[in-house]
Formats: sequence, C-alpha cells, structure tokens
Amino acid sequence: MTEKTPSPGGAGTAANDSSAGDPAASRPGGPIAADRESIVVPPAILAQQAGWAQPGEKPRPAGGTRTDAEDAPQIFASSVRKAEASEAGYDENPPGVGKLGVILGTVLALLLVGSGITLYMVNKDDSKDTSAAAKPDATKSAPPTPSAEPVPPIKDSAKVLPTVTGDFGKKADIQVPGDKSDGSFVVKVLSEGSGPKVDKNNWTSVDYTAKDWNTGKDIPSSYDDKGKPQIFQAGTDALIPALDQAVIGKKAGSRLLVVAPPAAGFGSQGKPDMAIGAKDDLIFVIDVRNTNAPDAVVSGTVTPPPADFPQVKDNGKKPAEITPVAGAKDPTELKTHVLIKGTGPVVEKGEKVVVQYTGALAKDGKVFDSSLSKGQAFSFAVGGGQVIQGWDQGLAGQTVGSRVELVIPASLGYGDKGQGDIPPGATLVFVVDILDAGQG
Repeated sequence: MTEKTPSPGGAGTAANDSSAGDPAASRPGGPIAADRESIVVPPAILAQQAGWAQPGEKPRPAGGTRTDAEDAPQIFASSVRKAEASEAGYDENPPGVGKLGVILGTVLALLLVGSGITLYMVNKDDSKDTSAAAKPDATKSAPPTPSAEPVPPIKDSAKVLPTVTGDFGKKADIQVPGDKSDGSFVVKVLSEGSGPKVDKNNWTSVDYTAKDWNTGKDIPSSYDDKGKPQIFQAGTDALIPALDQAVIGKKAGSRLLVVAPPAAGFGSQGKPDMAIGAKDDLIFVIDVRNTNAPDAVVSGTVTPPPADFPQVKDNGKKPAEITPVAGAKDPTELKTHVLIKGTGPVVEKGEKVVVQYTGALAKDGKVFDSSLSKGQAFSFAVGGGQVIQGWDQGLAGQTVGSRVELVIPASLGYGDKGQGDIPPGATLVFVVDILDAGQG
C-alpha cells in the first residue's frame, strides 16, 4: 500500500517500531548546575495555588506594579542563604516578633477565620432539609468510566458470517450478509497453511482484503494497486486487535476470516479518513504470508564471496565470523555480494524490512555489533535515512530471504567521526539476512 493510502491496521496501544540511531546524546542545554539554583514564585501565584486567593482572582501579569513589600518574589530551595538572622527575631535591635512570630500569628489568624466560616456554614445548613445528607454523592459512588471498551474474546463462529470466495494470495470476494453482526470478535480459519505457527512477538507479514459490514464499502486492501503486505510483531499491540491478535497461533499460508466489532477495530472514535464509523463492524480476510521468530536467520545454498571480499563463516544463530583480506585497500565505493539468494519479493525503497546482521571492521574482522547477540531482529525503512547510507543503498533491490555481504567505505558509514567501537575512517563489513519486507 502506498504512503498516500491509510493502513487499515492502524496503530495499537504501543508502537513497536525500531530505528537505528546514535547512543543517547548529552542532556540538551548542558549539565545541571550543582549550586546556586533557586525557584522564584510570586506570592499571588503561591496564594492562589494554596487556595487563599479570592474566587476569580488571577495572578498579577508579568511586569505588573507591586503595591506593597509583601509582593516581593519569594525564594524556595535556594542554595544561596541570606545573612544569618534569628528565626525568632532575637537579633533585632530593638527585638521584635521576628519571622517565627509572624508565621505563628498568621496561622492563628487563619484558624480563627476558618473556624468562623465553619460555624456559619453549619448553622446555615441546619436551616435546610437535612434529608439530602443521607443521599450518596453520585459522582463519588459511580464506578470509573473505562478509557476504552475491552476487546471481546475471540470466537471461531457466529450466527451470521460473511461469505468469502477466492484463493490464498489473491484478493478475496466478500459478500456482506443482510443481517447485522451480533458483535462477536470472530477469527475463522478458511484454509490452513503448512508454514510455521505465529507466536507472540514473531515478525509476521499478511495480505488482506477488507470491508465495512455496516456500509458494505470496501476498505483499502494490500492487494490494491501498489499495495504492500502489512508487517508487524504479532501480539504487541502494534496494530488493531483485528490483525494483531487474530494471527496468533495460526500457521503461515493460512487464510483467515475476521469479523471485528469496534473494540477489536478502531474503537469508539472510528477512522474518519477511511469513512469507518464509531459503531461499524469490520470484515477482514487475512492471508498469513510469513512469520519469523525474533532470532530467526535465513537458510539456503551459500555462494562463497570473491577472493577480494572478506570471507564469511556461518555460525547459525550466533554472529558470523568475518576474516578480512590481508593487505586490502580501503574501498571508495560500496561493494555487495549475495551469499544466499532468497526467493521472496524484491525489496523496494520505502519498504520496512526485518533483518539480522553482524557488523565487523574490515581491518581486523573485529565484530562491533550483531542483532544475533541480542536475539532480536532489527527493522527499518529502506532508503529512509534511519541507517547508514551503505545499508540504504546495499539492501534496496535485494530479495527477501537473501543473505548479503556489504563492504562499506567510511564515506557511506560513520565517516571521519566514527562511533563507539568504530574508529574514524573505518571500512565496515556487514552480513545481513533479509527476513521479510512490507508496509510498516
């Protein structure tokens, strides 16, 4: 699906997109000062926040004229102390009540005023019908309103279901029943595939056809012109439950019928940009194309690299061993070699890919990073500037299922600055497994 077409997958409760980036930078604005920091609060604001201001009274705007000495800004939590003075005023000449006396006097006055107001309100309420006092406060006794309607449990059938025709891998024909949906969240296997099962956190790609049950209108499909499969980590709330939860436990190669009430779709807000109303039930026919565990790697026949390329030893689910070419000069251009040729679709610029990788220095073969060490595949949009240029250029045009060796000059890597264990001006070698690709 193109960037101009909204995705029916939508966003779930948590985005789980990964992108490459430098380590965390220093705090913006520099380090926090160790001393001489103060918090300055005008008394008008302090009084209002404490509930002492009159109803409707606003703090004096900046630049306003002060009327007496009490309007001077107050300083709290300051590390710069004023001249030493007795809190009780014993150092004054002549002695006065001091700060402590003023504070105690103020507190006493407030207590007296508060007591008077309380007595007045009690006497005033006694003159009214006291039967209202026995009535519970509805605002306090009412249960809290949930922020979103809970997703109903998944069923495999319902009284009324749409009719679906067509084969896996092609756009489905969906016939909407004349009756309304009963509100069930249905996931029914129309045809079961023979591929691996989708587990939670698996990177999974699906094709889909969709309709709005209430209006009978088509929803943009991955089978439309220039459409792309939807790729996501299953069960992580990255997409609406109609996709995110529906595929869990199903095998790759399966076709599923999904009926999603609003709670399993776009909730009470609907999706106006797709003309989906707040109370509309949605129909999806989902083709589960592919699924990969977070530590998956590609497999296939290996074509050894040329003699002028660093040699690569496959270590399964551990980082590859990379042996540099003795005496090799640093390249000025990107060099690529396909170690394993995948049979999947071609990766296009703008697509989100899921990869495993090992990166090493071309000079000595020292590994500086690997997703395999973390047991977690990495995803990014090809050509989006989220990774070094050598990746953006070297992976576009490759096929899903491929293992590619990239020899990247410093100009397309980390340049003259380097990063972490990568020294300035270093030539890099990456071995990259392309697990899957699609619309992110």
